[in-house]
Amino acid sequence: MSQLPQRLWSEEDWERIRRGYAARDMDEKWNVFCEGGTVFLHRSWTGYGVYEATFTPTGDGGRRITAALVERDAEIYRCTDDAYDCVMLELVLSAIVLGEPAAGLRARLVELTRRGPGADDAHAGLVLHSVLGRRSDT
Repeated sequence: MSQLPQRLWSEEDWERIRRGYAARDMDEKWNVFCEGGTVFLHRSWTGYGVYEATFTPTGDGGRRITAALVERDAEIYRCTDDAYDCVMLELVLSAIVLGEPAAGLRARLVELTRRGPGADDAHAGLVLHSVLGRRSDT
């Protein structure tokens, strides 16, 4: 990915991210798991891997995402917007895995979605549910 989230994740955040997240029903859209320092984000319905993020410890006592990959095969994942993917990666980790409100990230994702053709008036709740799933309201 050409753009990476700049967040400094605490060691507590990292421990929770490392434990992953499994969608509990069809209304949840993401499964997240970790191998070593790499976190994998897969769509729950298809099992397709969309993101891989490498977390590296910092001297500040936390971790940063220092590298990330996003699926670009249009048969698997249609998005090609680097800014959108940067926000989406951070939002899934923040809102879905950590259960944070992430209001700023949610607003930014809606804004980026509305830039697309025919989506300039998309309802925020619909946008968030379609990409995050039911857990998007936490």
